Amino acid sequence: MKTVYSCFTTDVIHEGHLNIINQAKKYGRLVIGVLSDEAMVKFDRFPTVSFDERFEMIKNLEGVDEVICQSDIMYNDVISKYKPDYVIHGDNWLSGPTKAIRNNVESLLSTYGGEIIDVPYTFNENVKHVDDKIREKLMMPEFRRKRLKQLLNIRPVVKALEVHSGLTGLIAEKTVVEHEGRLDQFDAMWISSLCDSTAKGKPDIELVDMTSRFRTIEDVTEVTTKPIIFDGDTGGLTEHFVYTVRSLERMGVSAVIIEDKTGLKKNSLFGTEVAQTQDSIENFSNKIRAGKKVQLTDDFMIIARIESLILERGMEDALTRAHAFVEAGADAIMIHSRKKDPAEILEFCDKFRLDNKETPIVVVPSSFNTITEEELAMHGVNIVIYANQLTRSAFPAMEETAKDILRYHRAKEVDDRLMPIKDIISLIDTL
Repeated sequence: MKTVYSCFTTDVIHEGHLNIINQAKKYGRLVIGVLSDEAMVKFDRFPTVSFDERFEMIKNLEGVDEVICQSDIMYNDVISKYKPDYVIHGDNWLSGPTKAIRNNVESLLSTYGGEIIDVPYTFNENVKHVDDKIREKLMMPEFRRKRLKQLLNIRPVVKALEVHSGLTGLIAEKTVVEHEGRLDQFDAMWISSLCDSTAKGKPDIELVDMTSRFRTIEDVTEVTTKPIIFDGDTGGLTEHFVYTVRSLERMGVSAVIIEDKTGLKKNSLFGTEVAQTQDSIENFSNKIRAGKKVQLTDDFMIIARIESLILERGMEDALTRAHAFVEAGADAIMIHSRKKDPAEILEFCDKFRLDNKETPIVVVPSSFNTITEEELAMHGVNIVIYANQLTRSAFPAMEETAKDILRYHRAKEVDDRLMPIKDIISLIDTL
């Protein structure tokens, strides 16, 4: 009997999956691979149920002869081991980023004469209803909030992209790329005080109050599912910070990052060019303790951002603060630098890891942007935040478009570099 192989990435079985099974049984013995959590989050949505639950769900379906774990997006290991005569899949992989997966399968099967069966993708109101229910579950605060910690356990590096609106949230949510035969996407979103203020045309001096900033969070959470890391600046007064923690936790935010500075907010990249005051270890530790004390769940993270390297206070001061803040209850440490050379960041990570193997390290490679995520991970970094790139890319493009309309007194000259409005609208889901 010939062997038919299919890979499922679903949390809920609907008629589209049953159609795949019914079609597959016409050709032979059916083996289904259940994609692992690690592989699934590289290009698809985060699973809402555990791998074991998904495995049992597929195993109990009528018509399935064998269920295995597929631990990689690409099919190399599976096809090498099972040599299936046919691989069956919905025809939605004929285009878009997932076409790279089909190309991989086609290349592997061609070495021994195997074939691909492309089944017309099932899309109707029932299927849409199932997909919508999964998405709504992913958007719920209790599920979104814990996702950052889950990702830290299954991703070598968690990649967060700056967002400052519902639309930029959708870009972070839906952008998937194929590069050199691999698929990847962002894991989380960073809501920056700098970019949030800039989008509102306000200076980055904590002028935009928390009520307004919470509105940005709501705009993002209404249309996305990925975990959110919130830029809390200094956290403000300890008496105010505890309320911020409660509010963020209730909204489903996964983490807040607060920096060990006091006084009027000045962007860290100015360094010693402007007056900036670093908080004492004792005061900042007390703020962390107060925030952790009012948490209602174990899901929420308070991340301590250390400004010692920015303010040229030295490596030992940075390390002393890091260990003290972990002792106070910080769930992760963010170390910042404005140098273009990442050497001091790597030195900090290496020295911190000598004494602390577990606490996650967060970096923001805005100035030292030549280093790769893989290189950072080799030094113990767990979260990489791309903190302002969407804002910085949008501003010059919009400014140049405005200038050209003024120059030519019409819009024709700018049209070729504009995205069609229907493509933008296609990002937005409708009920």
